[in-house]
Amino acid sequence: MRATGLSSHRYRAMRDLVQSMDDVLPGKLEITKEGLVHDLSSPNGRHELTRARLRKRMEKVMPEGIVAHTGKPDVEDEPEGILRRPDVMVIAEADMEGDGSFDPRTLIAAIEVASNSNPDNDWVSKVRDYPLIGIPVYAVFDPRTGCGAVLSDIHATPDGPRYATRKDFVYGEDVTIGDWTISTEDLPRYSAAATAKGQS
Repeated sequence: MRATGLSSHRYRAMRDLVQSMDDVLPGKLEITKEGLVHDLSSPNGRHELTRARLRKRMEKVMPEGIVAHTGKPDVEDEPEGILRRPDVMVIAEADMEGDGSFDPRTLIAAIEVASNSNPDNDWVSKVRDYPLIGIPVYAVFDPRTGCGAVLSDIHATPDGPRYATRKDFVYGEDVTIGDWTISTEDLPRYSAAATAKGQS
């Protein structure tokens, strides 16, 4: 059975809380179908280096007018009660105009670098939320394991929209995200100590 999500009043209260805590709490606050999720750790150097390399590799192969954006704002679907902050958003420059959050349905793809402290947020919650809010392609890179997956082809299910296609990859292989193929060579891995700490 499909989750009913948050009431409009409760969602707006959570959104106000997220905005008020944005520069106060470490890590990242987002709103999912179940409520608030907090990735406790601030992004480390390897996470940020992965994000930077993915952004540069995507922009090298994409046409003029499409960017791999790594900053604010977030993406928001208020009727669904979801506010997310992808690590990299593939989006047309024209769709970045205007105020407030991006419409998730204007994204060409969302790319996430899995967190050490809360990898289920990337591998479970976002796999559920991103098709629900209409993001057509979702790629997740996991520096803990040196692998990842690209999910696409949204289709209807009894539990709501889900991705029908999943293509797994390991670091070192080329990976196709949307219409563009990039290398995954030389993407950093989390240290074993950091991964153990993140799972503790």
